[in-house]
Amino acid sequence: MASTPLESEYDFIVCGGGTSGCVLAGRLAESPVTKILVIEAGQHNEGLEDVHMPGGFGNLLNKETDWNIASEPAPGINGRQIKLSRGKFLGGTSGCNGTVIVKGSKLDYDDWGVEGWGGEEFFRYMQKAETFHPKPWFQASTKSHGYNGPLHTEIPDVAPISNLVLESMMSHGLPLDHDLFAHGEKSVGCGYTARTTYKGTRSTAADFITKDYTRSNVTIATQTYVDKVLFDRDSNGELSATGVQILKQDGRTEIIRAKKEVILTAGAFCSPALLNRSGIGAPEELKSLGVETLVPLPGVGKNLMDHMVVFMFYETEAGLTHDEHVHHGDGLVKSQNLWRETRRGFQANYPSGVFAFTRLDDRLSDSELWKSAKRLPGRDPMGLTLQQPSVEYWNTQAYGGPNLIHNPEEGTYVFGMVTELFGQQSRGRVVTRSTDPRKAPEVSCNHLSEPLDVEVLAEGCRLSNDIMMSHESTSKVIKGAWPRDSQHHKYTSREQWADYVRNNAETCFHYSGTCRMGSLDDPEVVVDSKLRVKGVKKLRVADCSIIPILPGGHAQMPAYGIGEKAADLIKAAWGLDSSGAIMETGFRL
Repeated sequence: MASTPLESEYDFIVCGGGTSGCVLAGRLAESPVTKILVIEAGQHNEGLEDVHMPGGFGNLLNKETDWNIASEPAPGINGRQIKLSRGKFLGGTSGCNGTVIVKGSKLDYDDWGVEGWGGEEFFRYMQKAETFHPKPWFQASTKSHGYNGPLHTEIPDVAPISNLVLESMMSHGLPLDHDLFAHGEKSVGCGYTARTTYKGTRSTAADFITKDYTRSNVTIATQTYVDKVLFDRDSNGELSATGVQILKQDGRTEIIRAKKEVILTAGAFCSPALLNRSGIGAPEELKSLGVETLVPLPGVGKNLMDHMVVFMFYETEAGLTHDEHVHHGDGLVKSQNLWRETRRGFQANYPSGVFAFTRLDDRLSDSELWKSAKRLPGRDPMGLTLQQPSVEYWNTQAYGGPNLIHNPEEGTYVFGMVTELFGQQSRGRVVTRSTDPRKAPEVSCNHLSEPLDVEVLAEGCRLSNDIMMSHESTSKVIKGAWPRDSQHHKYTSREQWADYVRNNAETCFHYSGTCRMGSLDDPEVVVDSKLRVKGVKKLRVADCSIIPILPGGHAQMPAYGIGEKAADLIKAAWGLDSSGAIMETGFRL
């Protein structure tokens, strides 16, 4: 796409065209007299076929459409590094994620303890983004979905293996609730998940400012980096954001002014790095960068959270999985061509199947670590109530996942079971090593550094394997573990599973927490309940970096909800309604 010439001044400058940033910009643009600039480091998504083809997500990783960040080696995962993929194009990771909508429990958001961000209210913001398209066979919780948002969602049909997995889940006391992952009111059960796809095409956050929602008052600057935020001090010494310095593709810098606000939406890795380059953060870290400390905020870049997952693969019979459409012969080429011609087939959906939540209290009752761990009244050692799930499960409908090895040969069929840990105790950090915005920060996830994380995740895997191996629905079609030299299907002890977890755990790409929201009395807090950066006027952060405690689900819908709520907060602050009129209340910074 040809780039639009930039003006010298806009009302709002949105720094990051990822999930939350596009949503925020699109909602602010509903006020037609308001001019918004969205700055995105990557390219426009319009010409990226693998964004629009749901099954093409893997082709966007490990290249220029990915930030290509890897975690620092972590002892908890036996010194391994993990690839931390992030979409680097308009729409960000909403264009290369798993499309899955698992909002978590409403209690997860109540636990944030931040006024205006409780579960009931925040679930409404996640719904606001959505237009849900039901199917006749799916028993939807109709009140849990939205029907007027730019994000189109639907329920996919599943492969035969997923129906067998569902039967095995139910046989182990996980009751079927078709729309369990939309309403956020149960901690145990299994069902289906809506996906951010419709009629075979991925719907992304970029849809909020492109396609049917293209507006003349939104300017999109792609392949442009935000170098730093600019500030002025008033006569009282108070700091206000006045604009940004950008770095263009040709290496030139330019200053763009913001009449009203600058909003950082660059994500859990890049938002803290941008604050650091701008002089906001821990003084000792800024000094090492050669950056003057304007606002000392030690919490910038700390509290990094992520969900850890473990993939376990099983070899099975022909006719149950989708392997022939991706791994065998010219199946992948045929699938891609079918999608291009009809928007149907394997490439029209992300290859995950059915999902489940469960608690592990009874399973951990013999664990000395679990029994001796400290806990608050009414909480387990992970800080969760009995109404919040301990783990999530889902299956893959073909062989696929991180670190693909031993691809199934012709005539071999494989499905996976995935265990995702909730309530994790481990925390990491993001460290800015360069003032060059083109260089990604250093990310130390500290994965599985806390023994409880390993213990609970290991027991979650143990239960998942039990579900697969002990009920006839799945056990009768499982030939063994895959790769064939793996023995995980025969593991019985928690210790065996703990070793497996340390060697095989991967990220679920739900990075968050590095610009934590909370009470301004807390020295580690970066933004208040209205997302305003401490010690600065006219500067906010509005992306998953503001999350205080990672919800027990997937981060996609929280990212949409944050963009939606941030827009309402900003409209209220400046007295704007969607017609562009100034409301009687005026504005408040």
